[in-house]
Amino acid sequence: MWKILVVIVLLGVGAIALWVNAGQAEGPAIEIGGPAIIGQTGEIAVSVTTPKGQLNGLAVSLRQAESTTPIFDFATEPAGATIAGDTVTVSRPTGKRVIPELKAGEAEISVTAVRPVLFGLREATSTATRTVEVRLTPPQLAVLSQFHYINHGGSELVVYRVTPPDAESGVRVGDHEYRGFPASAADPALRVAFFALLWDQPLNTPISVFARDAVGNEGSGSFDFRVFEKQFRASTINLDDRLLARMVPPILQNSTELKVDDPSNQLAAYLAINRDLRRMNNETISSLALETAPEMLWRGTFKQLINTAVEAGFADQRTYVYNGQDVDHQVHLGFDLASTAAAPVRAANRGRVMHASWLGIYGNCVILDHGMGLMSLYAHLSSITVNTGDIVESEAELGRSGSTGLAAGDHLHFTMLLGGNAITPIDWWSGQWVQDRVLRKLAEAGIPAPGQ
Repeated sequence: MWKILVVIVLLGVGAIALWVNAGQAEGPAIEIGGPAIIGQTGEIAVSVTTPKGQLNGLAVSLRQAESTTPIFDFATEPAGATIAGDTVTVSRPTGKRVIPELKAGEAEISVTAVRPVLFGLREATSTATRTVEVRLTPPQLAVLSQFHYINHGGSELVVYRVTPPDAESGVRVGDHEYRGFPASAADPALRVAFFALLWDQPLNTPISVFARDAVGNEGSGSFDFRVFEKQFRASTINLDDRLLARMVPPILQNSTELKVDDPSNQLAAYLAINRDLRRMNNETISSLALETAPEMLWRGTFKQLINTAVEAGFADQRTYVYNGQDVDHQVHLGFDLASTAAAPVRAANRGRVMHASWLGIYGNCVILDHGMGLMSLYAHLSSITVNTGDIVESEAELGRSGSTGLAAGDHLHFTMLLGGNAITPIDWWSGQWVQDRVLRKLAEAGIPAPGQ
């Protein structure tokens, strides 16, 4: 009998020891991530390590002065946590847009995590805190340049200073934003931004400089400008079966991204090319604009291809007619320049080759980056003699003119682009415009001209 009593006592002591030890077990390991600064926007990221990702509770809150705001609670929102092995992660937006009562100053992130121990009979708890800065002051802007004159469909330049210098900034024209770029290594706050009033934007479109920091605080400012209205022509493009039979098959063959229901229906295929492929190509051009150089690569006035006749102008409103019926309407965003067949096509200015291959409606196409969002496009080439990544000087040969893509005959389709948007080349072909609109403003702000 006494042996049984001893066993019972030992089991009891062991159970008590297990209970006590379980109560002293370490809680989950907590790591609080996310940025050290929050503002209008922000993020709280929490990572918790616990055996098999098992948690009885996980609560995240943000405390500032006497106010505490719940951010996440595992008990009411278990699907909001991601479990992978032993790790549980939670990411939640924060900032003044989420917590309107947030004020500038310090705030504390508090995390409490609970895991089961002793087969779920007890729990082990751990807590962690982290201090973050709440920054709600928007960046400050000061425009330095004067006399901004904008041709409808054209571009302009503004010089300004932004504080703090690391804020993202530029010019907003309606719903389009044009990035600003550092103007001087000696003055990190000094910025230069080219911007445009596109052909299809109203003359009264709002234009302002803007700056926003990494946590969503945004400032804006006005500056003086004047817009000059321009008249855009209307033209008619007559389509026939012979022309469609020449253009449609090679475009479909080289543009596998476009799917048409019946390639043999060449009018329907042409319309898909003119509408859908045109849109896809312009999206490609916009994506290329994101890779622009942060400095001006060009030097002086841009050059129109010599000895050429203008066959079509910028922003011509085109109506496409087939068998006497209007079948489509598009806008021609460039100049068609024609001389002799297979004429040498030369760079309008110094730049870096961003694209040198087939591009849908443009056929064989070269796009040069001139820096700070400015690009030039050369389309319908019969051949290309440069490669992507090449640095080419002004008047360097890029290829030969041709009739690839949507071209009825041998010519060069040329346009300028800003932020991926087509702008009229006429401004940039004018030495007086380049001097007044760009170089003068740079000189007045003490910024070296391109190449100096």
